[in-house]
Amino acid sequence: MNAPLPIGQILIAAGLIGEDQLRIALHEQRGRARPLGRVLVELGFVSEAALREALAARSGLPCVDLASALADPDAIARVPQALARRHRLLPLQYDAARHRLIVAMADAHDIVALDRLRAELGPDVHVELRLAGDNELGRAIEQHYGQASSIEDMVRELERRAGQPIAGARDPQLVVRLVDALLAEAAARGASDLHLEPEAGFLRVRHRIDGTLRQVRAMHKSCWAELAVRIKVLAGMDIAESRSPQDGRIGLALGGRPIDFRVATQPTLHGENIVLRILDRDKGIVPLDALGLDPAQRAALDRILARPEGLILVVGPTGSGKTTTLYSMLGHLNTEAVNIMTLEDPVEYPLALIRQTQVGDASRLDFADGVRALLRQDPDVILIGEIRDADTATMALRAALTGHQVFATLHANSIFGALPRLHEIGIGAELLAGNLCGILAQRLVRRLCPTCREPVPDDAPERHLPGLAADAPPAPSWRARGCPECDFRGYRGRLAIMEILPFDAELDELVARRASPGELRAAARTRGHRSLAEDGLRRVLDGNTSLAELARVVDLSALAATAKTAHGGEA
Repeated sequence: MNAPLPIGQILIAAGLIGEDQLRIALHEQRGRARPLGRVLVELGFVSEAALREALAARSGLPCVDLASALADPDAIARVPQALARRHRLLPLQYDAARHRLIVAMADAHDIVALDRLRAELGPDVHVELRLAGDNELGRAIEQHYGQASSIEDMVRELERRAGQPIAGARDPQLVVRLVDALLAEAAARGASDLHLEPEAGFLRVRHRIDGTLRQVRAMHKSCWAELAVRIKVLAGMDIAESRSPQDGRIGLALGGRPIDFRVATQPTLHGENIVLRILDRDKGIVPLDALGLDPAQRAALDRILARPEGLILVVGPTGSGKTTTLYSMLGHLNTEAVNIMTLEDPVEYPLALIRQTQVGDASRLDFADGVRALLRQDPDVILIGEIRDADTATMALRAALTGHQVFATLHANSIFGALPRLHEIGIGAELLAGNLCGILAQRLVRRLCPTCREPVPDDAPERHLPGLAADAPPAPSWRARGCPECDFRGYRGRLAIMEILPFDAELDELVARRASPGELRAAARTRGHRSLAEDGLRRVLDGNTSLAELARVVDLSALAATAKTAHGGEA
């Protein structure tokens, strides 16, 4: 029987990497106790999913996507946490009738791990293997085993020892371990922000998950001084400065994947408030096909991206997912034949093959000067993180005029509010006309938990959705309930609702004569344009979100009568 090909040769044969990339990965692997596959993923040469499938093809074992698979609690209970963490394995399902345990591993040839697992389970239990990506395994182990109990133990111990003299029997590593655990817990729960908020007598800890804040614990205020100092040390801040705001950054490897924390301190009445923005690069990069666009929206976006030069704007408030959408579009365009360069403040997610530059006070480079410098680097596509002033907007349009595709974000509430906003900061209509490829506006709404969502009763007001005729039959609608899978929130994850408008010659003429938002909206309607509220209504009818959640994010009172035609047939 022939020996299986090395994983590098399998990836080369599949056209996923080249000889140069394999040589670089082998060089990086020297002196490290890491599998070659993990090094290739860390270097950005191959995706976790592609590596998983290649390993499965080599071993002949089935693979599993742990991002969508749920582990059985009975299976988790049969394997101790220490064993799972040490040997990087995750029990997925236990069949009591057949005495069979399905286990996910990254290395099916790890004999030591398999022997210890079988010794723990006993001779009566048969183990079936599934292959999973190494980084995916780390995330799943953190998610399913968690650290809640260990955090509570450390908090109680820190509170008990608070006030004792330093020379006493104090564990100097307790604060270090507690901070690490708090950061890991927030990342494992999928939080976008971790808030540490001192009050008069206690410290509140909150997570922002799916756009909403939720308190996860409280501890005695006596713990806060040591915790704050540890976070400042990690973030490279001045630990002696507590009266002025500070910014910093922490980079950690949690669950086998790199995660960045942007740290900001703010003096308050009861002490320093610290907020950590959690940047998980695996979650920040979403393929264009995964944005949930319907065929009409995708066709409109493709028309925008097909134009070889011009300005493409993504608008919305802070936290509406603008950067994620921009990265999705850049990923769609990103090939070796295209030179893509970005200016960001800060660079949130490193992207392979794209030249990314951070602007701000530390680099002494602003957006306007950065665009001037980028134009000397022979770019095809330029991303400007945010248009904030007239200089940046002028340089963005100048880049578009000289034959470049320019992507940028702008703070505006809608597509039709973007043009007045540009006029407000000093950009003339004559410069905009003909140089705008298109504008996207978006919001994020929470996705209903598929495990526990429940239909809305027939007599509930939500069954007669806005924009539908009064005599129309009740529309299918769902609402949140709550279960252990969604931590009893009723929602799990978020999705984007969008309005997309490609510009053509007629719309350019309206822009040139500074047509009102109402005129632009009417012209867009003739082209099949759908508002944010109408796209959100589509998501309600599809069962992806609830009407209550949609109303929290957008104004439903502005739904036009044309929505009756757009959605009445689906109802």
